[in-house]
Amino acid sequence: MRVIVFKFDYTEHSPGRARLGRITTPHGVIETPAFIFCATKAAMKGLSAEDMRNAGTQIILSNTYHLLLQPGPEIVKKMGGLQKFTGWRGPMLTDSGGFQIFSLGHGSVASEIKGRRMTGRQKTLLKITEEGARFKSYVDGKSCLLTPEASVRIQRDLGADLIVVLDECTPYHVDKHYTAESMKMSHRWALRSLAEFKRGDDGTQSLYGIIQGGVYPDLRKEGCEFVNNHPFFGHAVGGSLGASKDQMQDVVGIATEHLCRERPIHLLGIGGVSDIFSGVEQGIDTFDCVHPTRLARHGGALVKPNTQESCEKEHINLRNSQFRFDADPIEKGCPCQTCASYSRAYIHHLLKAQELLAFTLISIHNVSFMNRLMTAIRKALFENTWVQTKKEWCQLK
Repeated sequence: MRVIVFKFDYTEHSPGRARLGRITTPHGVIETPAFIFCATKAAMKGLSAEDMRNAGTQIILSNTYHLLLQPGPEIVKKMGGLQKFTGWRGPMLTDSGGFQIFSLGHGSVASEIKGRRMTGRQKTLLKITEEGARFKSYVDGKSCLLTPEASVRIQRDLGADLIVVLDECTPYHVDKHYTAESMKMSHRWALRSLAEFKRGDDGTQSLYGIIQGGVYPDLRKEGCEFVNNHPFFGHAVGGSLGASKDQMQDVVGIATEHLCRERPIHLLGIGGVSDIFSGVEQGIDTFDCVHPTRLARHGGALVKPNTQESCEKEHINLRNSQFRFDADPIEKGCPCQTCASYSRAYIHHLLKAQELLAFTLISIHNVSFMNRLMTAIRKALFENTWVQTKKEWCQLK
């Protein structure tokens, strides 16, 4: 008899559809709402697995597309799967590779999904058909085909706890007809992903379905009905979320209104502080985004709005000359290793000197900041102090 190790428990809390939950996996329990950090190529840029644990991280994710190309899933499997290969040993998620095929294939990045076109990259996508997505490897230029079945098999070899169906990630600028046809194909791909998952299901992984439909309420509702009617462990809201924060909130709200409440709901690629508060209010359980560590690599440190700068952004730029003689830590009261030992002036010097240590130190702080944020959110839901906590962490107009 197979022991069931995956479970999702939750309790309802105000405001809105917010809730506290626990996702049980073979590698540990995730307290939700939670943030999932992006170790895209099986590594957090500039940080070790120990750094992530010390900063209070619960779960990280890696990417099927990139690991397919380098080092290859067969090597990861031979080395004992991502858990052993990376030294992380905690809960992990892998995405299907669909977004990266779209992003690199169309010569763009995540901003295209959010409504802003960027076409400076060389395009690698060759063709999307019913069979799957054919693309050119950025490693050696070879032609590769990623099918729904192959994506699931690769994720099985990678060995993450939570895995995701393959979908076509539609951009903002396409019309409703294209979005609808793409969504229907993604549904067919999802059924193929589910069938392949069932063929090799040994109880060590659980599968998430993805809701597409762009900015169109009727398509989003149809996407929700599709995933609700099939035995996915969890749901992920993906695709274009609109051209503004208000539109994104509308799109997310439509999805969470119609999704099965008994399953965890993940919001793909969103990591702004105010966006997380809005997502939790609408019923999102987990978030992922490269934002905390990507921001760090540009000298950006996440801070609460009650810092002395009191800027409109959710971060300060430590490259700025105002920090040259600043003996304070990045954020007063932050318990992270960086804030306990280093000043803004020192990190400013490291950035100007182009020392790699700067990116590690800021990344440690930003990871800790996001984990403290999620802890504060869970505490606010439990203690019914949502309004005060939101005011403390967000730039409220």
